[in-house]
Amino acid sequence: MGRDGSVVPAEPPQQAVAAAAASSKKKTQSSRSWILLDTDGQGAVLDVDKYAIMHRVQIHARDLRILDPLLSYPSTILGRERAIVLNLEHIKAIITAEEVLLRDPLDENVIPVVEELQRRLPLAVAIQAKEYPGGHNEEAGEEDESPFEFRALEVALEAICSFLAARTTELESAAYPALDELTSKISSRNLDRVRKLKSAMTRLTARVQKVRDELEQLLDDDDDMADLYLSRKLAGSSSPISASGAPNWYPASPTIGSKISRASRASIATARGDENDVEELEMLLEAYFMQIDGTLNKLSTLREYIDDTEDYINIQLDNHRNQLIQLELFLSAGTVCLSIYSLVAGIFGMNIPYSWNENHSYMFKWVVIVSGAVSALLFVMIVSYARHKGLVGS
Repeated sequence: MGRDGSVVPAEPPQQAVAAAAASSKKKTQSSRSWILLDTDGQGAVLDVDKYAIMHRVQIHARDLRILDPLLSYPSTILGRERAIVLNLEHIKAIITAEEVLLRDPLDENVIPVVEELQRRLPLAVAIQAKEYPGGHNEEAGEEDESPFEFRALEVALEAICSFLAARTTELESAAYPALDELTSKISSRNLDRVRKLKSAMTRLTARVQKVRDELEQLLDDDDDMADLYLSRKLAGSSSPISASGAPNWYPASPTIGSKISRASRASIATARGDENDVEELEMLLEAYFMQIDGTLNKLSTLREYIDDTEDYINIQLDNHRNQLIQLELFLSAGTVCLSIYSLVAGIFGMNIPYSWNENHSYMFKWVVIVSGAVSALLFVMIVSYARHKGLVGS
């Protein structure tokens, strides 16, 4: 689609990303880069503003703002009247019943998603044509086939779950050896390395938790899951209520769009009786909820291992601190005893005449011996008292 709203001709799947790369050199605003994929997996690069996107998929500006890479929004899966707004980490997409709009197709993390969508979106059609070549049992084939929006949603969920699982595996492969090395040798280098890994783990855990919470919230609300059945709502568009929406209309606010969505689903339920049938989507979401929950459990196990390592390090540091305190106690006791011995030596070293010193010159050696013995006895008494009180180890 050009800036005037016209659609760029569809290109072969293998050329879509290459064309996007070539056209991106001429763009001044990379945030406008979109790629459109239809039911056949054909890709077309779009260079449009937000108003053209809003008219094309009929969503409100507030919903489109969720996909703005310059703004920070949590992981979100929103069901609107004619589209699913998907914001999962780097995957920012708008899914309708017939096409997928994916933002920033040149991002290195988005390119595999584009390739997977091109490979899997037309897969169900190809299988159906192979199994029913003459057009026989076509209705049965369509019933067994998942809706287009669910196939696109599954690719996005699989991509984000695999991406977060890969980041978790990389973190585990770096964290466990670092923790083991830290337990064997406590050093500033190892401590700083573990600190950085712990910070990375905290950030990754928060990202995984956001995706898990969004899936859990969606699974807990059948109405929200029913909003994602775009093909079902499109099939019931011939009813009086659902047919009231013109092709170029988009809601003035999310609240109005939500109300009309409820009314449309209610009319479809009357005609088809499948309003509460969300089992297919529920099974899809549960599968990826279990996968992302397993990733979160791995991060929780890693956090526990880090906490246990920190406790072990703290115990070691406390033990070293206690040993230093004991050494300090021994040195202090020895210093006191030597001070007494030095005091005696200092007194007798003064030039003071002693009457008994002239006739009893051998007296000095007894002074030295006795003062040394008293000092040693005092040191032993101090150490014994410390052990008796449990201040030092036995």
